[in-house]
Amino acid sequence: MEKSLIETDTHLSQYLSSLSNGDDRKFSLGGCSSYDTDSVASRSSGVFSGYDTLDTPPSYDFYSNTEIFGRAKKSRPSLFQLHSNPQDDPSPPPLYEESSVDKQSPDEDEPTEPPPEPARFGWAQGVMIRCMLNIWGVILYLRLPWITAQAGIGLTWIIILVSSSITGITGLSTSAIATNGKVKGGGTYFLISRSLGPELGGSIGLIFAFANAVAVAMHTVGFAETVQALMQERDVSMVDKLNDIRIIGVITVTCLLAISMAGMEWESKAQVLFFFVIMVSFASYIVGTIIPATPEKQAKGFFSYRADIFAENFVPGWRGLEGSFFGMFSIFFPSATGILAGANISGDLKDPNVAIPRGTMLAIFWTTISYLIISATIGSCVLRDASGYINDTVSSLSGECLGVGCNYGWNFTECMTNKTCPFGLSNYYQSMSLVSAFAPLISAGIFGATLSSALACLVSAPKVFQCLCKDKLYPGIGFFGKGYGKNNEPLRSYLLAYIIAICFILIAELNTIAPIISNFFLCSYALINFSCFHASITNSPGWRPTFRFYSKWLSLLGAVVSVIIMFLLTWWAALIAIGIVIFLLGYVLYKKPDVNWGSSMQASSYNMALSQCVGLNQVEDHIKNYRPQCLVLSGPPCMRPSLVDFISTFTKNHSLMICANVITGGPSPGSVDSAKISTHLKWLDKRRIKSFYHTVVADDLHVGVQMLLQSTGLGRMKPNVLVMGFKKNWRKACDHSIFFLSDAFDLQYGACVLRMKEGLDISRTMQAHGMEYFKTNFRKIFYSLCELMATSQPTTVFQTRQGKKTIDVYWLSDDGGLTLLLPYLLTRKKRWGRCKVRVFVGGEAQKVEDQKQELKALISRFRLGFQDVQVLPDINGKPQSEQYSFIHSIAVMTFCTYLIESMHKNKTLVDRFNYELCEFLTSPVFFFFGRTMPVGRRGACPSSLYMAWLEIVSRDLRPPVLLVRGNQENVLTMYCQ
Repeated sequence: MEKSLIETDTHLSQYLSSLSNGDDRKFSLGGCSSYDTDSVASRSSGVFSGYDTLDTPPSYDFYSNTEIFGRAKKSRPSLFQLHSNPQDDPSPPPLYEESSVDKQSPDEDEPTEPPPEPARFGWAQGVMIRCMLNIWGVILYLRLPWITAQAGIGLTWIIILVSSSITGITGLSTSAIATNGKVKGGGTYFLISRSLGPELGGSIGLIFAFANAVAVAMHTVGFAETVQALMQERDVSMVDKLNDIRIIGVITVTCLLAISMAGMEWESKAQVLFFFVIMVSFASYIVGTIIPATPEKQAKGFFSYRADIFAENFVPGWRGLEGSFFGMFSIFFPSATGILAGANISGDLKDPNVAIPRGTMLAIFWTTISYLIISATIGSCVLRDASGYINDTVSSLSGECLGVGCNYGWNFTECMTNKTCPFGLSNYYQSMSLVSAFAPLISAGIFGATLSSALACLVSAPKVFQCLCKDKLYPGIGFFGKGYGKNNEPLRSYLLAYIIAICFILIAELNTIAPIISNFFLCSYALINFSCFHASITNSPGWRPTFRFYSKWLSLLGAVVSVIIMFLLTWWAALIAIGIVIFLLGYVLYKKPDVNWGSSMQASSYNMALSQCVGLNQVEDHIKNYRPQCLVLSGPPCMRPSLVDFISTFTKNHSLMICANVITGGPSPGSVDSAKISTHLKWLDKRRIKSFYHTVVADDLHVGVQMLLQSTGLGRMKPNVLVMGFKKNWRKACDHSIFFLSDAFDLQYGACVLRMKEGLDISRTMQAHGMEYFKTNFRKIFYSLCELMATSQPTTVFQTRQGKKTIDVYWLSDDGGLTLLLPYLLTRKKRWGRCKVRVFVGGEAQKVEDQKQELKALISRFRLGFQDVQVLPDINGKPQSEQYSFIHSIAVMTFCTYLIESMHKNKTLVDRFNYELCEFLTSPVFFFFGRTMPVGRRGACPSSLYMAWLEIVSRDLRPPVLLVRGNQENVLTMYCQ
């Protein structure tokens, strides 16, 4: 089939070439494989034919946002370039997709050599060794033997396996997230923020970076305490115990800072050295378990491998207040953390998509094996209790002999009974040094474990913090994001982490802060697992990790268990950690940073919205749930801010509002541009108006409004009220208002027309002030003006508190109750809550009181809270002679004699309205709801007559006027069902 396609392409090209015989134009098909921006520029300057194509084969450059040195980045041709006829438009716009890298000016010299390649690390050196060193720590050497004595070998294995299972699940989730696209620098923060969004990612990034900085102090103090203990054994001291720890700690962390700032290459070499030292210490320990024990070691409880010792130590031997399963688990679990050390330097890895999964999972596997081996071997070799005295033998002591030591000629009964044994797994933390073939190597291993962990944290904290600073989610931290050198080293962040570590080292009492740090790490694990679960459950097409060995339900389990462990470790520290996360989350939610990372939260929002909209199809409409869902003919919202502000007062957080714009003249390239739509949405967001924005392109305004009325909305979420402004110059210009309203009534819409004395369209106001340039160049500068208004918002009368003013409602025709519902919705808002509502209705002079009581009873049953009801008895009075003069002038101007004839037949309330207004203009009347708008009969009511009527009842009025007409269906009910 492929061959036939090629032959067809060849024959068609030959045929097109024959067509062009004798013609200077160049015809081609499929000959654009070497397409780039230069070729497009050259083609656009020449003559095209209808047979030319700019289609190009797939290219890496089209999907990459980076450039390769020495080669111009290709750009995909735009749809306009492919679709348009170059003969009609010889100067098409530039390509849509352009390189994000700033182009150099012609005066700048282009570099002749590529920039130096930064040091990159593979999965072994960059991830596996780093993670293993960060997992191994002082707990391995000083606490694992003690935990084995307390919990027994069996339960200790369970503790190790449970801890490793949690970190293993987190490792699987990390691997899945890390392989779902290209990973840049930022480590844990980058993975969480790009998956869950900036809200949770930013909060975790900040506390994770801080926790790593404090962890530097913790590991350094552990090293300093070990050195101080060795000095104390030899009666060496600089000042005193506490100050010696501070001095050693400060010197140590300063040396680690120098290694870190020297570059990742030096830091990585130091980590390899520490790894080698730890491996030698492990080898010394394993050899020591095989070597037969000397009498001195036997007196301290070491007898090499013995089956009865293994059997005794296999079961628990709880002692002290911490003697419980969860007590031992809380002590051991921090030693299983550190699995993110490799991911935290993701920007320095050769291939993070391969290195992070492979290195992290292998590190978890090998460290788990090492914990299990050490627990089993030391539990098979060393007793729980021993006196350490060489003379405590069975032959030299009389009386009863207790314990397994009796089988090997040793009697530790006295110290076991008195609980004063200084040696044994339950009493001597240096049991691994006792077992080791060469004890100093275990001390070297402790040094290597503590220093490597401190160095890893000292590198992780600045790397994570640098990425957070560059995203600018929080104020005042951008200074620390600057990078230096070929590796983009965050030297300023290094100094900040160093200062934080120094502060905690000088305190030298980390027993209180240590649980908080562990909980911060667990917060990160919980969110990483939740990120993987959330990305999987949303079924986003963009979730395509190449690492397949994960389960969304395991990830959810890992997230829940991580939170549970936080409270098991230290409940108050867990509350503090969660509280800080919530505070930082709230700040980012309030600030709403301008970032878009395609997070799973966005996918989840789409899924939820789609599900709810589809679910509404099964919900039948009910009067009690009626909401005025407004289609506002605002044009660009920034041009009619008063109209938009007013409608927003009663739709915000309650109902649907859609600002609509009709672009006349027919479709054209870029007429409905997403960038322009985004500008209007930003303007609405800046104004805190919750509204959609919809644009259609039509040949004329009337057709465009018809399109909006029929197509706007989704399912049940569609408008039911058309809102528009009153056109003041309707006598001079062609006015479509009557056609808009007629179309709305045909489609069972309600309708509202807002009129303000100063007008609604601010562009008209600018033109009226002599801005001829604005008038003649309106289209050219329009969107620039909207972008300017997005930063400097014009104020309107609807944005202020209205105080104790009055809203007058003339409910003269029953339209279903929309005329009453709108002022009620207004008074529910805080800024309108103190306004008084007066309702005017029409009636007969002989039955004024009866009709007033009847209407009061009806309105009270609607539970609207309107108490002031007045009846207008002369509703059917004819207009005065001056109104005839006004209508006659309109008729002459519009050549419509029908107006004069219909004026004699039409009875209005013009005189009564004018009388009432003159009476109340001096009172605090702010809003005047005109008579319920009449419905013009289709084909029988000329537009001039209809607009003249609206002009008469609303002209020369100081307060804003809203003319309302419902769709003759009830929107108010007096029943509860």
